[in-house]
Amino acid sequence: MTGHQPTPLPRLAATLRRLPPSCGPVRLIAVDGHAGSGKSTFARLLAEALGGAPVLRLDDIASHTELFDWTDRLLRRIVEPLSRGESARHETYDWTARRFGPDELTLPPSPVVIVEGVGAGRRALRPHLAALLWMDMPREEAWQRGRRRDGTVQSDFWDGWEPAELRHFTEDPSRPFAHLLVRQCPEGYEVLSGPDEAQAGTQIVTESEGPSAVR
Repeated sequence: MTGHQPTPLPRLAATLRRLPPSCGPVRLIAVDGHAGSGKSTFARLLAEALGGAPVLRLDDIASHTELFDWTDRLLRRIVEPLSRGESARHETYDWTARRFGPDELTLPPSPVVIVEGVGAGRRALRPHLAALLWMDMPREEAWQRGRRRDGTVQSDFWDGWEPAELRHFTEDPSRPFAHLLVRQCPEGYEVLSGPDEAQAGTQIVTESEGPSAVR
């Protein structure tokens, strides 16, 4: 994106820390977007800018048979404990063995916790979110990137995933409710106000600080 300046992630992190808690003592931040749009990488960098914030990958609670039907599991095992100021624990899904466990994830009720994955901004979760960030990449471009990343060995999975994702976002769209849009640029990320600008103070992240931006 020629002419656009990247947003310093420390500035974004500071803005998110100032938001009021949304899930008990926790500021739950969702990073949503199409598969292949770069959610995991961005969430990792944002977590680092937040000083090591915990990250829940939705891949750890979804499964082959429940690509999107994991709302109850997420609310019961993750959101409810965090809302009580307790650590959340859940067995992670093994996509090779096609079963949950034996590994377990633990999410402490830190000041900021990131939820990253397709559907992180779904309707049932939004009341518990301090902010919803949307990776603003067109669907077809994101899917092509994802297919290139995963190779031909995962082509059958992608053939089933694409219509499932399209159906999910048709029935339960996230982007219209995003507080911030995140766009990848050659030198980092550009963060812009989203369709839902209800979160006070978020516009500060659109200001550029040039060389201090994350590379």
